[in-house]
Amino acid sequence: MPTEIPSLSYGTFYHIYNRGNNRENIFFQERNYAYFTELWWKHISPIAETWAYNLLRNHFHASVFIKRLEDLKANLTVLGNLSGFKEKEPSQYFSNFFNAYARGINIAVQRTGALFQRPFKRIPVDSEDYLMRLIVYIHQNPQKHGFESDFRNWNYSSYHQLISDLPTRLQRERVLQLFGSREDFIRIHQEIEPLTGFDEED
Repeated sequence: MPTEIPSLSYGTFYHIYNRGNNRENIFFQERNYAYFTELWWKHISPIAETWAYNLLRNHFHASVFIKRLEDLKANLTVLGNLSGFKEKEPSQYFSNFFNAYARGINIAVQRTGALFQRPFKRIPVDSEDYLMRLIVYIHQNPQKHGFESDFRNWNYSSYHQLISDLPTRLQRERVLQLFGSREDFIRIHQEIEPLTGFDEED
């Protein structure tokens, strides 16, 4: 099995996922889920758009678009912050996120050592059809792994945020447009059996 995983590229969609070291849990208490998402938006929003996610007890999945470098620079120029911009690999933002979450969890539950497997997994998404199937797969994951008999009952995914009208940091309008409409989004999730074949190892 190859040990080298390529760096993330700007302007590309990815399936990002990771699991606990030695298949251990990464969420130990109810409040850990909110802490995870809080740090996710803090560390990942500057570099990537989040289209879907699901947080399970021992692993998580996300569909993200790494922003184009020229767009990042343009936005910072408008804000007058370009002088402080340091170009770095997008994967560094994710590493910072994993390290921050692991530190907080280790302190909270009095554990030591690595929390996540390294390196984290990233698979490029190369078509709209693949992106749609990936988003459905991410949302169906709790059902696939037996955490719930119906994925819609799982509270820690983006599914309900994407079909609601409440404010969200997700790319809701673009996700629903990808599926055609909110109704199509719901229908397709219900019609497709839990998917496999996305190279996850959990």
